[in-house]
Amino acid sequence: MSEQPASTPSEGQRLKEYLEPTVSAQGLFLEDVEVRSGADHRTVNVIIDLVEGTGNVDLDTLAEASQAVSEAMDHSPVAPGAAYDLEVSSPGVGRPLTLPRHWRRNVGRLVKVNLMGEDNITGRLTAADDTTITVVPDIPVKKGMKAKQGEPRTLAYDTIRRGVVDVEFTRSGPLDDEAVEIDEAQEA
Repeated sequence: MSEQPASTPSEGQRLKEYLEPTVSAQGLFLEDVEVRSGADHRTVNVIIDLVEGTGNVDLDTLAEASQAVSEAMDHSPVAPGAAYDLEVSSPGVGRPLTLPRHWRRNVGRLVKVNLMGEDNITGRLTAADDTTITVVPDIPVKKGMKAKQGEPRTLAYDTIRRGVVDVEFTRSGPLDDEAVEIDEAQEA
């Protein structure tokens, strides 16, 4: 099996470049295109997201974007030659926060931050810009005690090894209307 030269873009990268205008026309951001090969077909996973702000891509928007991507793939000069399954989705909760836009999109959520050279932090992401994030850390307490929060910490991106959204089953404090709508859509 021969390897592709480093200067040749991968199939996923070529599709990403081709599909970016289609996704942008839907008012969305093309996060990534992953191509997985099986024995007799391929799966093309197109990951889209809102351009900015918090919240998630709603099901109607996802369906419209999926239709537009499917039509573009039908006319693509770079689409996989063999049979393929097309999956269009939004980033999952477990997807790492790797870019400043990922952090900005998740302000208000609970995050786990793996730091270089010091203990990890789990806490509420309160701010994110192009160079730093601010997290209000949760302080571990004994079971049954009310959760405590530490002093806000501002962290430079170059000190963060990895970050992810932490799944919250309960949340102290009021939820905004958008979060309630998202939770209802995810349960459906």
